[in-house]
Amino acid sequence: MFRRHTRKHYGRHVTRRRLYLALGIYVALVIAYLPLMPRERLHAHTPANHYALQAEAWLAGRLDLGGPPPAYTRNNDFALYQGKHYVSFPPVPAALLLPLVAAAGGAEALPDGLVFALLAPLSAVFLFLTLERLRERGRSSQTETHNLEFTVLFALGSVYWFTAVQGTVWFAGHVVAAIFLCAYLFFGLEARQPILAGLCLALAIGTRPPVALALPFFVYELYKSAPRAELAKRAVGFAAPMLVVLVALAWHNKLRFGDPLEFGHHYLTVIWRKRIEAHGLFSYRYLGRNLAVMLTSLPFHTKEAGWQINGHGLALWLTSPFYLLALWPRSKPAEYWVAIGAAGLVAVPNLLYQNSGWLQFGYRFSNDFAPLLIIALALSGRTMLPVRVLGAIALVVNCFGAVTFDKDAYAHWYFVDQTQRIVEQPL
Repeated sequence: MFRRHTRKHYGRHVTRRRLYLALGIYVALVIAYLPLMPRERLHAHTPANHYALQAEAWLAGRLDLGGPPPAYTRNNDFALYQGKHYVSFPPVPAALLLPLVAAAGGAEALPDGLVFALLAPLSAVFLFLTLERLRERGRSSQTETHNLEFTVLFALGSVYWFTAVQGTVWFAGHVVAAIFLCAYLFFGLEARQPILAGLCLALAIGTRPPVALALPFFVYELYKSAPRAELAKRAVGFAAPMLVVLVALAWHNKLRFGDPLEFGHHYLTVIWRKRIEAHGLFSYRYLGRNLAVMLTSLPFHTKEAGWQINGHGLALWLTSPFYLLALWPRSKPAEYWVAIGAAGLVAVPNLLYQNSGWLQFGYRFSNDFAPLLIIALALSGRTMLPVRVLGAIALVVNCFGAVTFDKDAYAHWYFVDQTQRIVEQPL
């Protein structure tokens, strides 16, 4: 009896400590993110508040915008279909903003960028809790301190930092998807909470569809950890909320574009619409350019402008060099292969996509698989010294990106070719 009481007391103490640490992570990241946002976005809407505009349209009983997009958006990345203008981005972030837009009295009254910046630390919180649960169950050899360090690497040592402080539609989507992806990883461990895991993965898909390819993580956890008698029950529990959300997304697409699989990107009013019509949204044709952006894009120097970064963004190994260690493990448990494999699967559709992520500081599509890479790194058996050295470099690089990207005072640091044809250094 005494031992059982002691274990319960110890368990409550560990849980309480972990929650305090999670709260500390959230507060620390809010302090890191908010001061680096463009000042006007702390109190006013962003110039690309597509999600708020979608929520406003729903509140007005419409699926389209009811007219052309507001002038301040410069008609940037909207869909035009049968004479009506639509927000083409998957709608889960808009659903999150719905009550806030209603309370504010309209899309233009809501500082949407501030909302997403306040949400952004939640992904790191769930990632930390996932790493801690792996440690608690004896599946990771890392310490609590190490897991805090890995969490910092994701939140401040990757392109997630510059992403979190933008607030505009392209970056807000990454923030929301990362939150639900990390929540999916947490709830999916050992398939202990399959309903929540399925719901979170579905909501991540309804924000960034490539994240669907993180599904093998739960499949492995279900097979490895669930009691045989519970397999079917937990599988159904996972699939049920996914089915509900995915059917709702398909129905929304069908009502707008007549196709349950069409979010609207085929109808974007953008200068590269011709290449979409000719080659589709996804094609092997785009792979070479996207690999070049992800792996080879470096800062360059010209006599006229000095040092600059191409608007396609810096190479992933330069913004987060510690990822290289995840690809060079010292130990290879099955969990490592599942995490690294899922990361690779999620990367594939982004590498085949018609857009490289332009305009960006670093390869922003890596946000879709970064949490999986962090877990793979934690399971790779690498010693912490090289992780810390490369992590320190990453912190400096990504701090520069968070400070300078999309701010008029630092525009001279970026080379922006509106044709998007110059991928690296202009000749």
